[in-house]
Amino acid sequence: MIAKLRMFGLFWYDFLVGDDWRVALGVVVALGLTFGMSTAGVPTWWVLPVALVVLLTLSLRRATRRH
Repeated sequence: MIAKLRMFGLFWYDFLVGDDWRVALGVVVALGLTFGMSTAGVPTWWVLPVALVVLLTLSLRRATRRH
């Protein structure tokens, strides 16, 4: 039973975090920033697209430097 729970947890970790924990952390930060700003009444429609561009650029830069 413990092994099955561990495998289930590892699946979800791999599914959500994937190959780059930095991108996963960036998404969580961007969602938290969006939530925090929206509760303050600030328009937040632009936060996630900007986060997407920044995270994708950084991820591609890291990937191309390695190879």
